[in-house]
Amino acid sequence: MLDSKLILENDRVLLRPIKESDFSSLMPLAEDSSLWTYFSYDLSIPAEFEEWVKPALLGQRLQFVVLDKMINKVVGSTAFGNYSERDERIEIGWTWLGREFQGSGINQAMKLLMLKYCFETLKLKRVEIKTDVLNIPARKALLKFGAVEEGVLRSHTLLTHGRRRDTIYYSMLDSEWNP
Repeated sequence: MLDSKLILENDRVLLRPIKESDFSSLMPLAEDSSLWTYFSYDLSIPAEFEEWVKPALLGQRLQFVVLDKMINKVVGSTAFGNYSERDERIEIGWTWLGREFQGSGINQAMKLLMLKYCFETLKLKRVEIKTDVLNIPARKALLKFGAVEEGVLRSHTLLTHGRRRDTIYYSMLDSEWNP
């Protein structure tokens, strides 16, 4: 079981579990509907935001708010989910950043922080990350920190506006972790 009070921090970002009081900081970042092209919910719609966050509030995934320490501001969210203690694996996902924070190095900083926790603290064997096969910026970012492309699941996930996504899986194994 993951620690529901887990806080992860490095020089650039602080990740802490999401709370309802964070919604007022996150929702203005989510107002840009173009952010949700590759996402399963359109978080610019309050009802969909609430539906997206519900599993986190119920403890079904460990959803974090991401704080950029350089400006002391909430800039998005990311999560651990699909944890299997027996199989020694976890998924990193449900990640998004406000438009102005994309391409700023925050995503890289938080993913490396999360991977470090997974491999060095939890001693996991595998970390999985998946995205839309059409999401080229995310795919390039995953390769940049050493994730390995594994394959595509066709018509895997329903996205916003009724499109079905072909999901591409990436992973990193403990033997590949090289901080």
